Amino acid sequence: MLHQLSAQDAQFLYIQTAENLTHVMAVYVYDPSTAPGKKVRFKDIIEHVRSRLHISPVFKRKLYRLPFDIDHPYWVEDQHFDIEAHISHGRLPEPGDWRQFCIHVARHFSKPMDMNRPLWDMYVVEGLDRVEGYGKGSYAILTRVHHSAIDGASAAYFFTALSDMDNKGTPAIEVPTSDWDYGDVPSSSDVMNRAISSNLSSPVKLANAMIKLTPTLWDATQKNIAGEGEGGSLTVPETRFNGAVSPHKMFEAVSFDLNDLKTMRTKVEGATINDVVLTICSGALRKYLMKHKELPKETLVAVAPVNARKRTGQENTPGNKITAMTVKLWTNIANPLERLEAVRNTTRETKAAKSGLSARIMTDLTQHIPGATMAGVAKILTSERFAPKMSNVFISNVPGPQMPMYMNGAELTHQYGMAPLGNGMGLFIATPSYNGTMSFAITTDRRIMPDIEFFRECIQSAFDQLKGAKPLTGRRKAKAKAPSVKKATEPKDASVMYRRVSKTPRRAQPDKAK
Repeated sequence: MLHQLSAQDAQFLYIQTAENLTHVMAVYVYDPSTAPGKKVRFKDIIEHVRSRLHISPVFKRKLYRLPFDIDHPYWVEDQHFDIEAHISHGRLPEPGDWRQFCIHVARHFSKPMDMNRPLWDMYVVEGLDRVEGYGKGSYAILTRVHHSAIDGASAAYFFTALSDMDNKGTPAIEVPTSDWDYGDVPSSSDVMNRAISSNLSSPVKLANAMIKLTPTLWDATQKNIAGEGEGGSLTVPETRFNGAVSPHKMFEAVSFDLNDLKTMRTKVEGATINDVVLTICSGALRKYLMKHKELPKETLVAVAPVNARKRTGQENTPGNKITAMTVKLWTNIANPLERLEAVRNTTRETKAAKSGLSARIMTDLTQHIPGATMAGVAKILTSERFAPKMSNVFISNVPGPQMPMYMNGAELTHQYGMAPLGNGMGLFIATPSYNGTMSFAITTDRRIMPDIEFFRECIQSAFDQLKGAKPLTGRRKAKAKAPSVKKATEPKDASVMYRRVSKTPRRAQPDKAK
């Protein structure tokens, strides 16, 4: 059977460049003290993955790309699949501490994947004994999958299906027992017929989609002119995060107790965990840019990916089914609870407007654009010169299992995520949750944020401020649509905040959630 990539899947191939690699990576840290003999060997990990190859077609299928991208590529079975070509191992250099771990993770993420094989790999990293908060003998598994093959929701399923619910090897979820149809190599006639059909029918389908979406586009335009919808008219200020990216990515992370975030949301009626996450990121961005004297008067804007699967149970289907919503972060509001209220109001309006209008429209339209046209346009729009400024930061919140997970008997203790950057989009904050914790994992570029450790401190500070903030009872509430200019000025306690950082910068260790 022929399996052709969807337009949304294919676009992650078209936009990939040497500076902008479009794979995602999960970082899982395991403590072997719960494993039989308190030890897990490298070959044990290989055999475990081998025993679960049937959970997803991602493992054994590769790309069949057409000349000049005349049409979207196909998935075909890799007749030479060798699991040992996809799993490797290494060890942290001395001193083997948290900083060395972050460097090691970032360097691996920055390497291109082999696009001629199935688009996944695993890298086992040993020697984590000196990372504070990690158990003795802990090791990490860095799992990369190309974004054309998987999105956040299907990645969460992919990981869960690889995991066990106990240290005895009981699968965490029921996995399929039959083999997948990995895809046949298309014949020349199949390729040409499909390409001709696609290129001839696409203009008609595109026109029909435009006609269908015209009322929505007109309504959105009128609301933006009136200053309504999605938190008011959207202006994306120029920041350092909107520069060109290099091949050298950076990684940092800090973890928090999920119960603390749940308590924070109760301080503002109707606020959600996602609102709290956005508010913490907003506070961190505010403090970081104020330190560098770069905080714009206008609020920063975030893009938050949204799972577009119609119902639960579709997560086991690989590929991308995502949209996104554009959210004002209200970085020009100093008080953390007023900022949380403003974020809550904005996300309410965005969701009421069928969240992520512009992103959804682009998704609907791009599926009708011919492959060759999409590939050419993608190369232009992702170039350093023409990349659009759509937002200042990506913030992704993917809920994970809230119970201990195991592999080879070793307990998963920490998890982080990394995602692609692009020209004009040099900061990604992933916030996966797992077993009562939520990590804030930072992916950025060395030129854009050379002091990434300080930004981690800013996240910790924003968390502490929101946690310690008193409810707004009896106080003036923030209005998301019209924050006063006064709020864009320096907060009264800013000098104290800066003195604390400059004198004794407190290191936020990745085990803070424990």
